[in-house]
Amino acid sequence: MNPVDLPPGPDTPACLDPAVHAALRAEFPLLRTCVYLNNNSTGAVPAGAERVLHDYWDTLRTWRDDAWQDWHVGLDRYADSVAALLGAPQGSVVTDANLSTLLARLASCFDYRPPRDRVVITDLEFPTVPFVFRAFGRYGARLDVVGTGGPDLDQDALEARLDERTLLVCVTHAAFTSGATLDLPRLVEAAHRVGALVVVDAFQTVGVVPLDVTALGVDAVLGGASKWLCGVGTAFLYVRPDLVPHLEPAATGWQAGDRALTFRPSTGWAPGARRFAGGTPYPLTSLVSQVGLDLLAGVGVPAIRRHSLALTQRVLDRAAQAGIAVVSPTAAHRRGGVVFLDVPDGEAVKRRLAAQQFVCSWRGYLRVGPHAYNTLDEIDAFMDALGKELGR
Repeated sequence: MNPVDLPPGPDTPACLDPAVHAALRAEFPLLRTCVYLNNNSTGAVPAGAERVLHDYWDTLRTWRDDAWQDWHVGLDRYADSVAALLGAPQGSVVTDANLSTLLARLASCFDYRPPRDRVVITDLEFPTVPFVFRAFGRYGARLDVVGTGGPDLDQDALEARLDERTLLVCVTHAAFTSGATLDLPRLVEAAHRVGALVVVDAFQTVGVVPLDVTALGVDAVLGGASKWLCGVGTAFLYVRPDLVPHLEPAATGWQAGDRALTFRPSTGWAPGARRFAGGTPYPLTSLVSQVGLDLLAGVGVPAIRRHSLALTQRVLDRAAQAGIAVVSPTAAHRRGGVVFLDVPDGEAVKRRLAAQQFVCSWRGYLRVGPHAYNTLDEIDAFMDALGKELGR
C-alpha cells in the first residue's frame, strides 16, 4: 500500500488516501466492535497475528529443536524491520521482553566515575527511567532530575543542566503525561557539545511520529511494539553503530556472545546490537508483532503522521468548541499522537464511555490517541459522546 496525493512534509495534516485507509482498517477486527482511541496505551493487533499464533502452536505440539533456526530468523527480521522504520542500518537493533530490561542492560555499560557521572532526566519520564537510574546509584550514578513544571517539557531548563559532568541524558521523545514532544535535533546537538550521550525513550512516538536516528545522530533509542506499532510484548533498543564497540554490558546473557549459536563458550561480544541481548529469547511476541509492523511500514510513518495530525486537530477543534480544557500542546510540531483533555471526574467518564464502546485511557487526564486506521467520523462520534457525558 502506498498513500497517494498527500501534501509534502510530515507535519502537514492530511488524511490517508481512502483506498489505502479502507484496506488498513479491514486488517483490524477490533475496529468492528468499538471506536478505539487508546492506541497511545495499547494498539490494536491485526487479524494476521492469528495465523502466527496457530503456526506457533503447531510447532509446540510437534516439538523439534530445529524450530529455533526459523525462530531466530524471525527475531532478526523483526529487529531489522524496526531498524528500517527508524532509518537505522541492519544489525543496529536488538529486542527483548520490555523496555526496562533493555534500559538496565544499556545502563550497565557505564562506569559512572567522576567527574562524568551524572544522568540527567526530566520529572516527566515514565517511572521506568528514574527507577532504573536510582538503582545504579550504588555504582556511582548521580541522578539529576530537571523539574519542567509539567505537564509540558521545558527544554530550556533541561539543556541548561547539561555540562561536562553529564554522562547520559535519558529523556522521553513525548511525555506520557501530556503528549508534548522534545526538539530532538536541538537536544542531541546540545548534549554532544558537552560530551554527553543521548538516550531517547520513544515508546510514546515510534510508529506515529517520524524518527530518523541516523540523521539525528542520537546515541540510543528505546521503544516497544504494544502501542503505535500494533504488536505485543516486545521492546527494542537501537544503539549508534560506531558507539557499539565501546560499550560492554555487565547485565548480559549467553546470546550476547560471539559464539552463542554454536553452543560453545564465547570469547567476545556478538557483532552489532546483539551484544545487548540477554539469555534465551521468547520468539512469539516478535513473530506476532511483525504483522502489524509490516502493515504500518507499507503505509509509511510520514503519511501516518499527517493522518494523525488531522485527527488530533479535529479533537482539538471539537474540544475548543465545547470549552473542554486541553493539556497537550496545540502546535503540530509540539504534539505527538495523543491529546490530553482535562475533564471533571475524568476516570469515571472514561469508564462510562467504554461502556458505550468508545475506548480511550486515563492517566490524570483523559487521553485520546487515534491511529492511522481511525477516521474523522470516529473522532466526531467520540467527542459527541464525551459532550453528552459532560452535560449530564
